[in-house]
Amino acid sequence: MMSFNEIAGNALLFFLVFGMSATVDIHMLLLQLKNIKAILMGVFLQFAILPVLGFLVVKYGTLDRSAGISLLVVTSSPGGSYSNWWCSIFNADLALSVTMTAISTLLSVVLMPANLLIYSRYAFDHADDADVVDSLDFNSLFIALTVVISAIGLGLFASAKVHSYKFNIYANKLGNYAGIALVAFSALLSNTSGGGDQKIWNHEWQFYVGVMLPCLGGLLLSNVLTSCVSLNKPERVTLSVECCYQNVGIATSVALTMFQGEELATAMAVPLYYGLLEAVILGFYCIGAWKLGWTKAPKNINFFTMIGTSFEVLTTEHGDLIAIEVSLPKNQKDLKEKTKIGSDGDILHLKHSIDECDEDEEMDYDETKCGWKCLTAPILPSPTKPKEPSGLQLPEVPFESEEATRVEKEQKGLHMYSLWEEREKSPRNRFRL
Repeated sequence: MMSFNEIAGNALLFFLVFGMSATVDIHMLLLQLKNIKAILMGVFLQFAILPVLGFLVVKYGTLDRSAGISLLVVTSSPGGSYSNWWCSIFNADLALSVTMTAISTLLSVVLMPANLLIYSRYAFDHADDADVVDSLDFNSLFIALTVVISAIGLGLFASAKVHSYKFNIYANKLGNYAGIALVAFSALLSNTSGGGDQKIWNHEWQFYVGVMLPCLGGLLLSNVLTSCVSLNKPERVTLSVECCYQNVGIATSVALTMFQGEELATAMAVPLYYGLLEAVILGFYCIGAWKLGWTKAPKNINFFTMIGTSFEVLTTEHGDLIAIEVSLPKNQKDLKEKTKIGSDGDILHLKHSIDECDEDEEMDYDETKCGWKCLTAPILPSPTKPKEPSGLQLPEVPFESEEATRVEKEQKGLHMYSLWEEREKSPRNRFRL
């Protein structure tokens, strides 16, 4: 029977994942499910790159057997659900983070034991591989899988069913509060249930460097590889967080099962130290990514405004409201409106002057004879009814030059249309985004 601590921890985990999932617009998630390149890269980083880095440290470093086995378990574990929280508060791509959490949780049932069998066999004696896998608490693993998958499913269902940006905002706050509570609960639990054997600061410097290397190496390689495949910058930040942020609770469970005495203290110190490292390193990384313009939040707003605002929701809502108004010098009766359907299924309403474009002449999707060009980014399918607005506005951004603003919008994928500059400045036509 589950203890109170296990029930409380799983309940907080459920509300954390539910809140993050219910923050995501269902159409954004469907777009991410089609983002095969990002998903495959995330799985490769999570279950190939990080376990290999852990193996190399254990094989060629100076960690003893108990610390080495514990580090292998940490680097082979699925990403922790806290990754959703980090992506939410630092405004990375939350839709991709939720997608990756669901996929990595399901794959971990097979890939985690497989990685442990392979790497423990070559890092230690052949008898150790079976010991490590036998020590895995599959009951806890399946309970965590059930909690995470059910929370994601219910959160996405609620987001689609309620169909309200205001609900998305409230769900995001629920997830953030649950994340803070889970951090506090985990810290309290580790301080009250571990006794005096977990001496995290009584080790040689090689121990701290060895445990730190997979996290730093994974972060560096994640940014390099995601840049090489040309993912957009919020997606790079998300996959870097997903790669490095691990579920250290599994390693703690294995250590408690496999070791005793001094070996137990050393093995327990690995997930505790890695948990501190990943929080500090990823915290600085996310702040740096924000200041470099790699997240959905403008880089020059206040820090507390940035972490307190869900740009995942507000930019999606703002994108739904973007429209182009074309004012021509002719009377309204001289204008003709045509509707063209693009190859991607988006509907474009094009207004043009009868004098400049022949009435029976078909207009090209990309360029009209009226002298202006319209390029479109993917537009979300129009729902059957408008989504309830959140009632919030995007925070005001301090003044920037026109060029800097244009570059930042392009980096975030917020540019919906591009108009010919000379036509935009023409006194006969005025375009307003």
